[in-house]
Amino acid sequence: MFRVVIHLVWFVAFFSTSSDAQTTHPYGIEPWQEVVVSVSDIERTAQFFEHVGDYVEHASGILSRSEIRSWGLSDDASGHYKLMGPEGARSGLIRLIDFDDAGEQKPMRPGARAWDTGCYFSIMVRVKNIEALYDEAIQLGWWTETPIAPLQFGDSDLRIVIFKGPDGLQIQSYERLSPALPEAVGPFDRMTRPFNVMQMVESQPKAYRFFADILGFATYYTGPPVTAPTPVISPIGIPWSLTTQAGYQAGIVYPIPGEYGRMEMIQVHGMDGQDYRDRCNAPNLGILAVRFISDEVAALEQHLQEHDVATSTYESTDLSDLGVGTVLQIKSPDGAIIQFIQAK
Repeated sequence: MFRVVIHLVWFVAFFSTSSDAQTTHPYGIEPWQEVVVSVSDIERTAQFFEHVGDYVEHASGILSRSEIRSWGLSDDASGHYKLMGPEGARSGLIRLIDFDDAGEQKPMRPGARAWDTGCYFSIMVRVKNIEALYDEAIQLGWWTETPIAPLQFGDSDLRIVIFKGPDGLQIQSYERLSPALPEAVGPFDRMTRPFNVMQMVESQPKAYRFFADILGFATYYTGPPVTAPTPVISPIGIPWSLTTQAGYQAGIVYPIPGEYGRMEMIQVHGMDGQDYRDRCNAPNLGILAVRFISDEVAALEQHLQEHDVATSTYESTDLSDLGVGTVLQIKSPDGAIIQFIQAK
């Protein structure tokens, strides 16, 4: 087992340190409801969440014609879905969607390297007994970017690894061995519902301002670029020999402060890659969208348009278990889809 000392910013998403007093969002945006993942085989991907995460099926079925249109697909396309999460969870869920007859499906982020920008990079969860989960994931055909990386930071003893599955799906997993997690995390045996979604961005300041200044999200963390003082295992896969040279700059926000519903953006400095923002669309494969519930979609849309944010609105959209309502869709500066949903 490797011993690693890593700067706080790699793990700031794991700690509960915010003192932000914001308790409501001006447009009624709640911590995100779900992450939508486009996959080529729902049952193959679901195995990980069922067997490794101990998730259950919350709902499943056929996509409505109105939802197909909201993804920008033709009437010839169809699809089905499975909604998954821990038993009893009401938010922070994962919706797997398999599109059919929708045209060519490309990986959104082929290779999923941290220095490539565009779309979403990973979904973050907290776990227990990470070594056992690692073995089970490998047996299911999943892989990892690095070995499990131990971290001693202050009083916290941590382990971290990114599980890499079919269709480019990445699940970034954290275990805190000590001290105990905050009570707000809630009880779990193997894996929590996701608490954060990460993007790799061209400009952290630009992406951060988009979420903080335009969307009005509260700040959990933002900071300058940092590098490791000595070579380390980088959980996001920066090569060992470059971790002292390639700086990374993180920002984390949420509509309402709490342990769940966070959005993270990271810029890797000093390493040039590909930009995939034009691939962040259905039916391409990968993490497709993050969905928020809002009770002020019309006012939010007007606000976004006043700030020159392109919007698409789909009224009377049947989202199955989420009900019929209005879908307001935008993209982050790096192409990641964000949806705001208001039920009728």
